[in-house]
Amino acid sequence: MRGVFQKLALLTGLTLALTGPAFAAGSGPDTSVYFGGDILTMVGTQPHYVEALVVRDGQIVLAGSRAQAERVLGPDARPVDLKGKTLLPGFIDAHSHLLGYADGLMRANLAPAPVGHVARIADLVREMQALKVRLKAAPGDWLIGRGYDQDFLAEGRHPTAADLDTAFPDNPVLLVHVSGHMLVANTAALRAAGVTAATPDSAGGMILRKPGTTEPAGLVQELAMAPFSAFMRAPRKPEVDLALIGQAIEAYAANGYTTAGEHLLMPDKRPLLEQAADQGLLKIDLIALPTYLAAPQLVGTGAIAWGNYRKGLKYGGLKISADGSPQGKTAFLTRPYLTPVPGCAADCHGFPNISQAALNDLLVLAYSHKVQIFAHSNGDATVDMMIAAHKAAEARLGVIDTDRRTIIIHSQIIRPDQLASYKQLGLIPSFFTNHTFYWGDVHTANLGLDRSAYISPMASAFKLGIKATNHTDSPVTPLNPLFVLWTSVNRQTRSGQVLGPDERLTAYQGLQALTVNGAWEFHEEASKGSLEAGKLADLVILDKNPLKVPAPALKDIQVVETLKAGQRVFPVPTLPN
Repeated sequence: MRGVFQKLALLTGLTLALTGPAFAAGSGPDTSVYFGGDILTMVGTQPHYVEALVVRDGQIVLAGSRAQAERVLGPDARPVDLKGKTLLPGFIDAHSHLLGYADGLMRANLAPAPVGHVARIADLVREMQALKVRLKAAPGDWLIGRGYDQDFLAEGRHPTAADLDTAFPDNPVLLVHVSGHMLVANTAALRAAGVTAATPDSAGGMILRKPGTTEPAGLVQELAMAPFSAFMRAPRKPEVDLALIGQAIEAYAANGYTTAGEHLLMPDKRPLLEQAADQGLLKIDLIALPTYLAAPQLVGTGAIAWGNYRKGLKYGGLKISADGSPQGKTAFLTRPYLTPVPGCAADCHGFPNISQAALNDLLVLAYSHKVQIFAHSNGDATVDMMIAAHKAAEARLGVIDTDRRTIIIHSQIIRPDQLASYKQLGLIPSFFTNHTFYWGDVHTANLGLDRSAYISPMASAFKLGIKATNHTDSPVTPLNPLFVLWTSVNRQTRSGQVLGPDERLTAYQGLQALTVNGAWEFHEEASKGSLEAGKLADLVILDKNPLKVPAPALKDIQVVETLKAGQRVFPVPTLPN
């Protein structure tokens, strides 16, 4: 009997190559063998390659030599010649908002270049007018845009209600900041939400006022956005919402992700995700993190089965939003911002979104029920709060558990002593190196070079042996994990400066943060993150090997194919007529 590699050579004109006909889910043989390119396993601290990868019924059964593959293959194995392309474990989304991406498909793109085309406030108005036309909005219909960034507007300021009112007298309009931690409402939106001169600032939030008055100017920050939440998440027809989720899943798969995230799940959206799972829309895994605001209803009540997948959906833990945005200047810092802060006269440190006592209680509740914590903490003052809350919870519970894998999301404006505490306490940072490009120059102005150069200190974390991850926080920055890899290796700002050269990673370390470390973050290292026998065949094929291209070219690498449990999810398989 000829071996499968010899058989492939005889399939003249019928070779099942990557550019050939789609291999539809459920058709053909149950065993595939990949060869003919770089197969990077992500096993170990140094690059490790194998000649062949054998997949059977959605699982990897062998990662080894061609000779070893021949010994385990049957006559009906499907050969896949990589033709010089590179095979890796599928990317694991350490932190993003899939529902936010889906909602964004129905919103105006207000981002500056290179993500959008907005350079001044007039451009914001133009994009919102185009959205009104696209949605055929009637008077009274809400119009929402996402991604404006005051630091890249020619006016150098946040928009106001007055900037919007002339163009939109009859439509409530919301402009959501790129960080997602603040918004601008026009007068119609303020009125509809019941926000008036008599509305007080909430704890952990602020309404910016017109100078010399208590009248809202339009900008609303952090928890003060609550009155607008129902309008931003207003239900559409179920078929529309489900179609948007399907499109979002396809976008994640097109970027090489085999595990995606919805990392601030609000209670009213949970039935929608359950419905998407039931309808088979989750072609890749989706890890949802319900908001901490629903903790009393969810933790210890039996309302959620934590940590188990059902039809591709898993509730991975509780999400805490502990502070705000560094570029929006609401992140909570121990040392003040160096540039003017809206709504603050002097000595401006930002603010937390939660009290220390409430944070302590949340961690005790979660830890006592073995629910993993994921805490958005951008500023070092908030990181101090998280470290203190972790220690207090451990003391109150009478245990020291170093494998809780409490995730400190972003961990951006932090200090070396805090990183050492992470190592000691078993806390894990999920960094956000895209900030070095998109806002690196802004951070240097706002914080000074000493703090901005230490943003997302991934190299320092790796030196301490911390299994750090990296993420896009989509829709805050685009989904592309190869761009994340580029920023972690280059740390180049928009102006071309290298921000924190000592914190640059090697390309292999950057890939670890997107694969094997991502699996660790979610307690899934036994089934994902590397190419090893017994693990899921969650795979991505790239046109080039990230370890064999110059560092500046990493962002130009393309995803060729994505497979979830051995089945192709990108490009979308086409069924025969």
